[in-house]
Amino acid sequence: MAVLNSFMSWLFKTRKAQIDHFKNNPIEVQNSIFKDLIEAGLRTEFGRAFNFKNIKSYADFASNVPVHDYESLKPYIEKTMRGQQNVLWNTDIEWFSKSSGTTSSRSKYIPVTEESLEECHYKGGKDLLSLYLINNPDSNLFSGKSLTIGGTLEKNPLNPTGKTRAGDISAVIMHNLPIWAQLVRTPSLETALMSEWEEKIEKMARETMNENVTCIAGVPTWTIVLIQKILEIKKAKNILEVWPNLEVFFHGAVAFGPYRSLFQELIPSDKMRYMETYNASEGFFGIQDQADSDELLLLLDYGIFYEFIPMEEWDRASPKVVPLSEVETGKNYAIVISTNGGLWRYKIGDTIKFTSTRPFRFRITGRTKHFINAFGEEVIVENAEKAIQYAAEQTDARIANFTAAPVYFESSGGKGAHEWIIEFQKEPSDMKRFDQLLDEKLREINSDYDAKRYKGLALMEPVIHHAPAGLFEQWMRKKGKLGGQHKVPRLSNSREYLEEILSLNLPSEV
Repeated sequence: MAVLNSFMSWLFKTRKAQIDHFKNNPIEVQNSIFKDLIEAGLRTEFGRAFNFKNIKSYADFASNVPVHDYESLKPYIEKTMRGQQNVLWNTDIEWFSKSSGTTSSRSKYIPVTEESLEECHYKGGKDLLSLYLINNPDSNLFSGKSLTIGGTLEKNPLNPTGKTRAGDISAVIMHNLPIWAQLVRTPSLETALMSEWEEKIEKMARETMNENVTCIAGVPTWTIVLIQKILEIKKAKNILEVWPNLEVFFHGAVAFGPYRSLFQELIPSDKMRYMETYNASEGFFGIQDQADSDELLLLLDYGIFYEFIPMEEWDRASPKVVPLSEVETGKNYAIVISTNGGLWRYKIGDTIKFTSTRPFRFRITGRTKHFINAFGEEVIVENAEKAIQYAAEQTDARIANFTAAPVYFESSGGKGAHEWIIEFQKEPSDMKRFDQLLDEKLREINSDYDAKRYKGLALMEPVIHHAPAGLFEQWMRKKGKLGGQHKVPRLSNSREYLEEILSLNLPSEV
């Protein structure tokens, strides 16, 4: 195994020169990606509709092709799902990633081309390992197996008798992995792609608990559930008693901050490493390339051409859109992408803030639709996660899940508020102190919220419900959204999700 570990480590480190190239020549690389994409889309139905033959520059592209959301691309995607090819992309599309982003009843189906699998999703996985091994030359990663928690696959709902299939992007990737990658991962593909999540967690636990697991890749919430199931079966105090050679957790999908203390308890080792990724159904966008940083490196040679909408422009009928060369650090942007998966000027719904432009590094700040701005307070997910993490740290609490929404004037006697539902893995040492710290920290980091909270002029103190264990899982199960890519919406300007959860016999506010 030592020889294999040395060889695999050398192999993945060879990618460093290409990573350095796009870090040092970002605009040149993006211009090259742009030209390749236009050439690929030239004779597609979409390319003909938007006059790709006359696009010679970025200015032409911005003039000819409007910014799209899912609804405006949906007719093209559904044609492809029904079996028509050369609609959005010039090669055949056989896979679709089912994405919800929220727990709404509508599912989105994102085309996954062979190019996007090879040049984006798989390249992201390879670069993740490359950067990890470069930063950790003493790693023994390949002396054991990687545990990956995947989603599920299903028939294409618009063409159930055809050969095309749909599913969580993790499941699509896992199903198509090369043989060598299948050999170094656990559990079995059959178990990893099971659709019934409670049975799946049980089976995953029993399959993996006797393996030599050296790394885990997955969403923090489901990883915690799996680890706790293994500890229950093995009657172990922590997971290092089961997997003594575990060295890294590659995580993504949700902010890691609120879960960090729980992971440190489950994996009590100063040598344990954590590395963040930013990948989604639409593509692989960022990797934490520095060991002791929460910044992500923007991945620029993955067949994705990036544009950005400044958030102050978001609600305008014709918002300003800028290419990568014009972004500024410290500003909040919504991401717009054109990809080798057949997406064109597509708003993915995520927001980021650049911390550096040499190279391009950023932090994820939230979702364009996941915010609270009912009273001009402009609270984004990043604010909420920082505040709740601080309150948890100060009261020795651990967060399982949370969501928040506004209490509008008409339902609160003339003043607004924010209403939270918080489920704990470990309850605060002082519940009232936790609530107070959450509000205080939010006021500290968001001046607009603080201004509205000043003397209760516009916003009263938050209403906070401390939820019983398992409440969010119960809600997700009821909506048929348990497992996979489905996530609890952290913030919403609507009370829809909050009211649904409140209806599940939630105890009165604490």
